[in-house]
Amino acid sequence: MLDWSQIPYFLAVARNGSLRAAAEQLNATHATVRRHVETLEASYGVQLFRRSRGGLELTAAGKTLLPDVVEAEQLLAKARSGIQGLDREATGLIRISVDPMTGHFLLAPVFAGFCRLYPDIHLEIRLTYAIESINRLETDVSIRHATEIQEDVVARKLFPMAMGLFASRDYIDTALPNAGPKGEALTFISYGDVPELRAMIDTSPFPNATLRHTVLDPEMHLHLARAGGGMTFLPLWCEQHFPELQRVPGTDINTQRSTWVLLHADLRKVARVRFFVDYLANALLETKAKLRSV
Repeated sequence: MLDWSQIPYFLAVARNGSLRAAAEQLNATHATVRRHVETLEASYGVQLFRRSRGGLELTAAGKTLLPDVVEAEQLLAKARSGIQGLDREATGLIRISVDPMTGHFLLAPVFAGFCRLYPDIHLEIRLTYAIESINRLETDVSIRHATEIQEDVVARKLFPMAMGLFASRDYIDTALPNAGPKGEALTFISYGDVPELRAMIDTSPFPNATLRHTVLDPEMHLHLARAGGGMTFLPLWCEQHFPELQRVPGTDINTQRSTWVLLHADLRKVARVRFFVDYLANALLETKAKLRSV
């Protein structure tokens, strides 16, 4: 018989390959994860993981256990969603996952408007750039900007998310006239080793510009660009919120990514989730022209 209290720790280590990464996923300590795994191993009388150069790997016993545990996890998730699907009332909690920039600058008034309309529905808003799993019930509704969705979820594609190359008006006025023919003497604020954005730089008019200030947080890119720190790729709506920004002359608009609203298939039957997704999609579609404006 499985010891259910230990299973999430076993799965986290199996999926992440280390105690530290598993602890971060579970919001637990390194010692807590180790203790639960060791307790599970002791209860079965087998070793489930062995240390390797790459981290922790499943032993033969661990590989045998893993499929059954994953299947059990999926059955529990399905049962939870099925129970939620019986809900017909506009009450209760909805967990939402969205990136911080979209949440701060676009969705805060949308969320507030929904709460005024449905005072008995409560929102738990998680601002994160991580992709939280809907199938593992880490979130109920997710707003994402992506080229495609590969998860087995209900995905509502709203519209292309237009992005452009931006800098402060002062930076454009002072730096652009002195730049070389391929961007020499200009500066890109870098996201690091992100192939998609590296390709956008290479195909821009400034492939020889210097990459500086590696920052993973897009909101920091926004503020650095506003302060004259260089050029960076941002959603077009930023120009309307921050008039000190300007799209760099001679650059194109990128619409490879689209804005999606995602939810678990079983949650379509939950009244509060259906009301929220419809309200959210309609609110975003109302701002479609602004989000895609040139």
